[in-house]
Amino acid sequence: MATTRFSRPVEIPDDLAEHTLAPERGRVKLPSRLAWSGQGEFDLDDRRDRMYVYQLVMTEGTCDDVRRYIDLKLLVEMWSDMWLSPHVRQRWDDWLRDRELIA
Repeated sequence: MATTRFSRPVEIPDDLAEHTLAPERGRVKLPSRLAWSGQGEFDLDDRRDRMYVYQLVMTEGTCDDVRRYIDLKLLVEMWSDMWLSPHVRQRWDDWLRDRELIA
């Protein structure tokens, strides 16, 4: 887990590729601890909504949240367009590169 003194740990389950429960399409409602700004329901068929859900989960989520909401195939497709805090991007970038999912 990577963290800075101003951030929470970035959680990525080692078994994500084998144990994802993430929907690829449709609407999802995130718990308020992830979507604390008020908007909690998102349309995964809308790329911007999906990127926002992934950014929230990757930044604020637990390993269980990551398994529930992150689909690796879709994450890799959006990776270059996603904005993440530097410590979150670095942790995920390392994880994806270690598994040869990105170059």
